[in-house]
Amino acid sequence: MLLSVVSAWELALNMQTGKLRLAESPSVYIPTRMAHYAMEALPVKLAHAVAVESLQLHHRDPFDRMLIAQATIEGVSILTADPAFRRYAVKVLW
Repeated sequence: MLLSVVSAWELALNMQTGKLRLAESPSVYIPTRMAHYAMEALPVKLAHAVAVESLQLHHRDPFDRMLIAQATIEGVSILTADPAFRRYAVKVLW
């Protein structure tokens, strides 16, 4: 199982802006949960960054667009409740 560093980045920003509250800082929360669920970090690669340009503009959120590009390049599924992801050629779970 993978966790994109993009998701970790967004989580940290949402915590900083008060949109998300956690009992621990992201620097503790994220690695602890990743270890518990045996997750590996998926870094942003150049191929992911440039693939964003070829995506249709169904979704405007830059974090989500990067996740879609990563899933496309890596051939992995995305776990999300966001219905906009289904408009792309990626497998969506949930």
